[in-house]
Amino acid sequence: MRRIPPGRLTGAAEKIIPPPLNPTVSWSSNQLTTAASNPVPCLEDQDILAKFADPASRNLAFNQLVRKYQQKVYWHVRKMVIDHADADDLTQDTFVKVWNHLGNFRQDASLYTWIYRIATNECLNFLSSKRRKFFLPLNDVGAELAAKVEADPGLAGDDVEKRLQKAILRLPDKQRLVFNMRYYDETPYEQMAEITGTSVGALKASYHHAVKKVEQYINDETQPD
Repeated sequence: MRRIPPGRLTGAAEKIIPPPLNPTVSWSSNQLTTAASNPVPCLEDQDILAKFADPASRNLAFNQLVRKYQQKVYWHVRKMVIDHADADDLTQDTFVKVWNHLGNFRQDASLYTWIYRIATNECLNFLSSKRRKFFLPLNDVGAELAAKVEADPGLAGDDVEKRLQKAILRLPDKQRLVFNMRYYDETPYEQMAEITGTSVGALKASYHHAVKKVEQYINDETQPD
């Protein structure tokens, strides 16, 4: 498990990012819910950006940004890496990069889209690095993540939900990302295109193929021997 060492966060960010999350998860048919979800009133994105631009209110602005997006980013990441510790580390890595680069944010996309793009790249790079480091083929990584779904007592869900998760974990990383964003988060294709840098048409095709693969895996698993 990777932990951010002292001094990894620059300046005030080291004191601003909240402690690790440790919620339980329940995968329902269309929504990922968390028992630790307590909405906190937050500033609008434009107000956050305006306050961040002012050194006197920068710490407050970043604190508001983290509180507003931490839960969303965490679950976006955890649906890809499954393991809580890895998801927590990658969430912190994401906000480190947000802190370091927010001053250069050009606002050619929404703040939400920009943050998700960073988190998405962190996920894909992490999975790719893990595969290269241990010389693991795609199926072995999927099997490892599926085993974590089965073994983790924090991942609630009945057999049908877990079977669905195991099927999703058999998909290639980018296709799994598309499936998660569309199926669980119901993210519009246009927003997905901004986050992933992929055309709407390619995303629709990827999701269609992912659904077919998931259905086929579940059908094969439920066939009697």
